[in-house]
Amino acid sequence: MKLDHKYLGTLKTGLHTYALIRRDVIKHSGDALHHSKRAIFAMHRDNMKEAATKLKEAEKIFKILHTTHKKNSEIRKEGAYKAGVEEYVEAMVLYQFLTKGTIGKIAAIPIDPEVYLAGLCDVPGELYRYAVRAATHKDRKTVELCRDMSEMIVGELIEFNLTSYLRTKFDQAKQAAHKLEIVIYEMSLRET
Repeated sequence: MKLDHKYLGTLKTGLHTYALIRRDVIKHSGDALHHSKRAIFAMHRDNMKEAATKLKEAEKIFKILHTTHKKNSEIRKEGAYKAGVEEYVEAMVLYQFLTKGTIGKIAAIPIDPEVYLAGLCDVPGELYRYAVRAATHKDRKTVELCRDMSEMIVGELIEFNLTSYLRTKFDQAKQAAHKLEIVIYEMSLRET
């Protein structure tokens, strides 16, 4: 009988190496997620300069991760990494809308389609929060723009026939779009 110690040693080394990489990815992805959340927070206070800074910091972290771990494409499958990128997408798409009025591709870092769609599904919720703040200032135009974009997002997403996690996210997007309709309705009641 013989046990191939050399082969098992190779497996052990590979697993230990990936465990170190994974810890690095989890830590840095968490940092990027935090920067993205801070960017959203800044946008809700109309501080686009701070939002842009936080988005750049998150982007820089993801670029460093890709450069450092370019031989390990598995990092893109790690839950913490996907969560960080999803939050970045949400923040970046909201920033695109608030600064340019359009939403599109994010080319700064590689983004898997499912992660992009998950982040996009969260945007109507942020548009709802932004619209509520605008409604308190009686800014009907901004509320209507948020509602219109939310409806456009939901209208596009419905064509994807999403399932599982993305279906749950899509349902949340539809709920946020509905809440925006209620904000418009309540504003119209107060205007009469």
